[in-house]
Amino acid sequence: MIILKSLRPYRAVLVAACLLLPVQAAQAGTTTTIGTGVAIALPLTAAGIAIYKRDWNGVVDLGLTAVATVGTAFALKQIIKERRPDGSDFKSFPSDTSALAASGSSFLWARYGWEYGVPAFAASQFVSWSRVDAKKHHWHDTAASSLIAFGYSMLITPRFSKYKIYTELETMPDGGSVVRFAYNF
Repeated sequence: MIILKSLRPYRAVLVAACLLLPVQAAQAGTTTTIGTGVAIALPLTAAGIAIYKRDWNGVVDLGLTAVATVGTAFALKQIIKERRPDGSDFKSFPSDTSALAASGSSFLWARYGWEYGVPAFAASQFVSWSRVDAKKHHWHDTAASSLIAFGYSMLITPRFSKYKIYTELETMPDGGSVVRFAYNF
């Protein structure tokens, strides 16, 4: 019972992973397809967590982060001509699949903390590994996508607080201190 209570923050991520991964594995059997499924599932799971928490601003922040991350990856892919490891084309850098996955995981980390971010980050790194394993990207292509997502999530996504309590401590020139508390509805 204690273990289940300590896993409470991970519950939504774990349930989504348990439901989605076996289905993908049964249908495809390849790490590339499973990685693509996880890449799609991560932002959807992040949206589900935000909706479950009734965090409507978080849903908007996730959307902005995902659009900015994937849009930047797509734009860079058109500008930077790097050949894929399998030689199929010159659109290797950066990985838009990894960008989609990393947008969800970096949002969860920035908005709700490491408890949600660590399992999501591990899932997004699986997506990156699956892209490199499939010879669709170099390791630095997927790392760049993760960095782009992390940067946008830090710029766009503020930390979630159920209670909007702000405190401030200010010292006065005469040696006194002033403590201020504010609560926003």
